[in-house]
Amino acid sequence: MTINAKTINIRVADTEEGRNNASMLINKMYAWRGYGSSQRVEDNPNRITLSASDEGQVIGTVTLGIDSPLGILADEVFKDRIDALRDQGAKICEISKLAFDPTVRSKAALGSLFHILYIYAHHLYRCTDAVIEVNPRHRRYYEHMLGFTTFSERRSNPRVSAPAYLMWINLGYMGEQIEKMGGNAENGDICRSLYPYFFSP
Repeated sequence: MTINAKTINIRVADTEEGRNNASMLINKMYAWRGYGSSQRVEDNPNRITLSASDEGQVIGTVTLGIDSPLGILADEVFKDRIDALRDQGAKICEISKLAFDPTVRSKAALGSLFHILYIYAHHLYRCTDAVIEVNPRHRRYYEHMLGFTTFSERRSNPRVSAPAYLMWINLGYMGEQIEKMGGNAENGDICRSLYPYFFSP
């Protein structure tokens, strides 16, 4: 299914219904990939879940976790690597629970979702760096399409019963790529990047 970017609505899943719809999509996608089906989007003051919908149907979701004294989810497996960033003065945020309906073929929807996530992380919460736990089969995608760097060796992630790498990106770099390429979806097939599908600056 191809979706027109102009029909996409992105909003914070800050109601019980919104969180339930996001959880259903996450569990559908995680179960399909063998990651289990017991994920739950919770009402947490340090996490923001965004949902992308088309004509009322949730087609994508992602959660932004802001570092706090309680830490972030990735600390369970990668605390030593995340502490290295903290020790350098970085204000950390975490991208988690990313799920997209496999019948939807829309880089614009994914780019839009990531751009709103960036605005929350960098401009509203003043985070400097983002991390994400990535299954080995998806690592190259994050490297090539968004500019993430692999920041750990491969480890076992008990939350999804699967191996994972910790990947990292400086949000200043992400902002630079948005400035250079955002809003140029017509050139998206020329360069191997998701940034042309972000909004224009």
